[in-house]
Amino acid sequence: MRAHLWEHGGGLPIHVEPSLRHGPCAMAKGMAANIRTMVLEGIDAHPVDVEVDFPPGLPATTIVGLASAAVREARDRVVSAITNIGCGWPSTKTTVNLAPADRHKDGSAFDLPIAIGILAGSGQVPADRCGGLVFVGELSLEGRLRAVPGVVSMAM
Repeated sequence: MRAHLWEHGGGLPIHVEPSLRHGPCAMAKGMAANIRTMVLEGIDAHPVDVEVDFPPGLPATTIVGLASAAVREARDRVVSAITNIGCGWPSTKTTVNLAPADRHKDGSAFDLPIAIGILAGSGQVPADRCGGLVFVGELSLEGRLRAVPGVVSMAM
């Protein structure tokens, strides 16, 4: 059964169906979602893939891929934002990989792409609408989008 936004009021944890792990948003075998974002190095913007997976294991969320402390803190902001807008947080192990792993990632601009990846990978938003788009933005704990520096460089 595919989870939908309106089926998960109150921010309740959701179960990610095994069939969603290989659904229409999968970019590689076993990966649930791949969302595009950008990272700044000086005034240059470089693409970053936010890969979300729900591997077997105890419920926990890990962010990997040379992420700074600010990016690792995104986990707490994204959990609060997703639950406060009435969506469910996956009750499974969740791994978020920021690729390429050799490029340093810093700042809060990864909040939105991580949230979109979690929601698309768990079937709460249509993953097919995420293709060809770049997501950049900080999220407040209540789920509001906040501006981030460098968007002009990212858009060029």
